[in-house]
Amino acid sequence: MLAPMAAPGPNPLFRQIPGVDALLASAGLAGLPPALARLAVRQVLGETRDGIRSGELAQLPDLEAACVARVADLRRQKLRGVINATGIVLHTNLGRAPLAPQAAAAVADVAAGYSNAELELSSGKRGGRLRGIREPLCLLLGCDDAIAVNNNAAAVVLALAALAKDREVVVSRGELVEIGGSFRVPDIMAASGARMVEVGTTNRTRAGDYAAAMGPDTALLLKVHRSNFQVVGFTEDAGTAELAALGPPLLQDLGSGALLDGVGDEPLVSRVLSAGAALVCFSGDKLLGGPQAGILAGRGELVRACREHPLYRALRLDKLVLAGLEATLRLVLAGDPMAIPTQRMLREDPTPRARALAERLRREGVDAVTEADVAFTGGGALPQVPLPGEVVAIRTTGAAKVARALRLGDPAVVPRVGRDALLLDLRTVLPSQEEALTAGLLLALRA
Repeated sequence: MLAPMAAPGPNPLFRQIPGVDALLASAGLAGLPPALARLAVRQVLGETRDGIRSGELAQLPDLEAACVARVADLRRQKLRGVINATGIVLHTNLGRAPLAPQAAAAVADVAAGYSNAELELSSGKRGGRLRGIREPLCLLLGCDDAIAVNNNAAAVVLALAALAKDREVVVSRGELVEIGGSFRVPDIMAASGARMVEVGTTNRTRAGDYAAAMGPDTALLLKVHRSNFQVVGFTEDAGTAELAALGPPLLQDLGSGALLDGVGDEPLVSRVLSAGAALVCFSGDKLLGGPQAGILAGRGELVRACREHPLYRALRLDKLVLAGLEATLRLVLAGDPMAIPTQRMLREDPTPRARALAERLRREGVDAVTEADVAFTGGGALPQVPLPGEVVAIRTTGAAKVARALRLGDPAVVPRVGRDALLLDLRTVLPSQEEALTAGLLLALRA
């Protein structure tokens, strides 16, 4: 009989790992912030032990150098700008809409010092913080009044809490949507304190269904735009004018919100208001292209009730977002929407820029071509509206590895990998970023 094999002993590499204090006393870590140095050492030593256990490490790396590099990474600003070469205009993971230069300058102006956030300069007395956005919104939308809070979900919650707490809100079953990871209409309704009354069916809801459900305790009718999906086939929806004629105020959640024609078939906010909606809410970034915000606009007494509700203070915008939103709205009001990057990206064909970049890369010895492709709006907006154009395709071994090197570069570049190639969509690359994109790409390809 064969003798049983002896269990392997502990890996000798474990005995070579220095202690935390020994590493902290090394020359490379001397003078670094103590808290960061200790955290870096613990992280590096933990990863080293894991690597030995898994068999990935056959010898110890330079632990001192690894700790110094980790401290540098811990000190680096985590939230920073990137170059979006994916073609997704409102890429949620990349912060959605880039601001227009004028909006960015307005944010920088109020961020770098004090501002008249709540001061009326002419009188020297306290003023309202919303005066800079109310005027352009009322002019653009033809409404009595408008306010803004930190996102569209917040706008919906505020309107329901201010206008329908402990009362009924009638909504179609076909509009009990989920937008994003946690915005579900029934949950939002419950959080606001309103009582939801469902009418109709998933695919067909008529004005008569709303009318039959109305009673003395009905505070609002709610209509929710399905901005991130479509229902097709045997369908029927009640229109804004039909619902507005029923009596109770109609709150219409437009989601993405379109102030301008030209992209897809999103309902224009101004037309929804003119059709009879008492109050609308929509996003300040997405199809407008400003900073993240939720805008409420409509009848004066309804907007006033929302502004005077205690929840408004918890949801109100800070001075930086107010400055960026006002500057964006004033570009639209001045008839210069193409100065807003989102508006330009949704409308322009990136093909000429893609062909120019591919030609430049070929002169540098890179196997680059252009291919037909489609981009999308992203951000839950216009899901069925493709944005055609050509992209730069680079077929190289290890495209995923090159993409990772680009993401870790400075500035970081986020491309796509598909069709066995590295794909760069110039639609979402700002013209001012092209030089940095090219330099980073050449560096990553030659590494």
